[in-house]
Order: sequence, then C-alpha cells, then structure tokens
Amino acid sequence: RQICLTIRFFLQTECGCQFTSKLEGMFKDMALSNTTMEEFKTHLNNGSVYLEVDLTVRVLTTGYWPTQSTAPSQVPVTARKTFESFKTFYLNKHSGRQLTLQTHLGSADLTAVFYPSGQERKHILQVTTAQMCILMLFNTRQSITLRDIAQETDIPQRDVIRALQSLAMGKAQQRVLLKTPKNRELVPTDSFCVNDGFQSKLHRVKIQAVTSKGESEPERRETRQKVDDDRKHEIEACIVRIMKARKKLPHNVLITECTEQLKARFLPSPVVIKKRIEGLIERDYLARSAEDRKVYTYVA
Repeated sequence: RQICLTIRFFLQTECGCQFTSKLEGMFKDMALSNTTMEEFKTHLNNGSVYLEVDLTVRVLTTGYWPTQSTAPSQVPVTARKTFESFKTFYLNKHSGRQLTLQTHLGSADLTAVFYPSGQERKHILQVTTAQMCILMLFNTRQSITLRDIAQETDIPQRDVIRALQSLAMGKAQQRVLLKTPKNRELVPTDSFCVNDGFQSKLHRVKIQAVTSKGESEPERRETRQKVDDDRKHEIEACIVRIMKARKKLPHNVLITECTEQLKARFLPSPVVIKKRIEGLIERDYLARSAEDRKVYTYVA
C-alpha cells in the first residue's frame, strides 16, 4: 500500500490532481470496503446470523474503475443468499444507492472431493465466478452438456466455453472435468462430468482462466472510447498547466506545446486538443482574447 501511495504522489506531482482523481477514488473504495466488511461481520455476529458462504465484497464506485457491463449470471443459491444478505445490510446503511453484482470480476474458493484410486481426497479450488457456477452444477448431477450449462447459469456461451476450456482442456494437473467426446473442439452437445481421478500435489489448486484471443468489434469500440475519455482529462490538465504558466498564447503555439508535453505518453490529435480547449472555454478556465480570436488567455 505504501508503494501505491508513493506512486500516486509522484503522478499527482507530475500530472496534476485531475489526472489522479480516479486513482484516489480507487484507494478510497478499498479502504471503505474493508470498513464495510468489518461492520457486516459485526452485524452478523450481533444478530447470530449464520451464512453458508464466507463472503468478501469490494464495493466499487462506478466511474473510478475500468469495468465493463456484462449480462448477470445465475449465481448458485447459497452464494446468492449470502450476497443478498450483504446487499440488504449495505442498502439499509446507504439509502438511495444501487448495488450491482459484477460476477465477471469475482473469484471463489471451492472445497472439492475427488476419489483417485478409490480414496477420498479433498482440494481447495481457486476459480473464477463463472467456473464456480459451472462446477456447483455437478453437486446435483453426474454429467451435463455445454448447452445446458449456458442455459442454467445464464452465462454467455463464449464465457462458458472459456471456463470449460480451463476446467476440462487446460493443463493436465488442472483438469477437474472430463469432456466427451475427447477432442479439442467445443460444441453445444459436448458432455462434461467430474474427473474423479483428479490428483494434485497441492492442496490449494488455482485453475488458470483462459484468456480471450481477441476483442469483438463492440468491445474494441468500447475500449477506444474509454481510452479517449481518460486522455481527455490528461489533455485538459496539460492545457491548464501551460496556460497557467504562460497566461496568454496563440492557438498554434498552445497546440504545439501541448503535443510536445504529451508525446512521451501518447500523441494527441490537434483536433482533439482543440475540442478540449473549447471545453475549457465553456467551463471558464480559458477565454478568447478580445483583440484576436485565435489567442487564448488564462482565467484565474
């Protein structure tokens, strides 16, 4: 944490407070989340409430964190009841707020029992939320198809495939599921069952998630938009720093100096810089000179 605070201080000194505002919001969220979890545990103890699942929640403020919206999935009943208990507790303390479960950012530890050589052996599997949803389906059945997994969990089929690739087709020491037929392709009719012969020297086994091979076009557009939004603040901070020091500058000189200062991080387009200048004029940070409309003055 001390290293992170030091980095934040240097970024704030170099780039200005506006550039680090989201980072500061992230630190605040983490600190408040720790306090909230302590209060929640005290609430459970005082009310003698027993939850079947140990829950740790990070309450993140929309706008501070680089998250993306995803369709909600069907979390197993025991986990969902625990989250609903926390949600009720949180919203009673903070009326008017909304709390949305971001399953694609979560993780879980599952206690799993296997029978290699006919002997019971327990492991703790560290998995993503999607992998947890899939594995817990096998508590009530011997096998299930890919199509049924997608329908019962409401997880998009693309994410189901990624989760199953790591559970049934990943490293040999991490294959907790068996696939039928045994090939490298995944189709909706493929069937999966628990690999009772699973063995590992480790008691706690981390199942590595398969990374996506690439973004779809909508995802690329969303990523570009987020990058552009983040750069807007940095460009505006740079313009304000220059104008605060120089007080009065022609348009072309301001564009040149702004480009020169930012080129170490990225190369801003003159058109984008001009738009940020217009935005600062609208918010009364800058003003056009009465003598020459192509000259800007700093508004103290």
